[in-house]
Amino acid sequence: MAEIKLAAQTRTEFGKGAARRIRRDKKVPAVVYGHGAEPAHITLPGHELQLALRTPNVLLTLDIEGKTQLAIPKAVQRDAIKGFLEHVDLLLVKSGEKVTVEVYVHTEGELAPGAFLLEHVLSTLTVEAEATHIPESVTVSIEGLEAGASIAAKDIPLPTGTTLAIDEDAVVLQVLSAQAEEAAEGEGTAEGAEA
Repeated sequence: MAEIKLAAQTRTEFGKGAARRIRRDKKVPAVVYGHGAEPAHITLPGHELQLALRTPNVLLTLDIEGKTQLAIPKAVQRDAIKGFLEHVDLLLVKSGEKVTVEVYVHTEGELAPGAFLLEHVLSTLTVEAEATHIPESVTVSIEGLEAGASIAAKDIPLPTGTTLAIDEDAVVLQVLSAQAEEAAEGEGTAEGAEA
């Protein structure tokens, strides 16, 4: 689990104009909340935050004017066209505290030979993990699976200390046969020949 330190400054100006000025200075407006405390409005260095957010479920150590706090990203707003960060919501966490997050599901291996398709019913898995030990992703083997096979959430191996936060019988991956599509194309050709 990646832990990145960022220097933050308390924000006193609010609104669109203030947010634009902050972004012009290559910083990002943010809000930190949690543990029953009043939300804190801060600014974070834009480039460092952008790099940190490349890691899923990154743990941020915020130095807010001399006071250190741990936080994880909860909501990230980006410009729809240019992709730069507009605003970030951060959730305060403590070492040892359990948090609910989504982790990406990666596959390894090859399906059985034949015309099979792998459908990702869920691309992420909702899990509960200790705030300082959040997995970046989980990996499941699809080696040799054939049409009709499926992998449920309970079948995916999780790191120690991580538990499922969704229905354990929820289908995450399933293998489909590509033959149905070929048959439909064949029917279309037969109909065209009759006309």
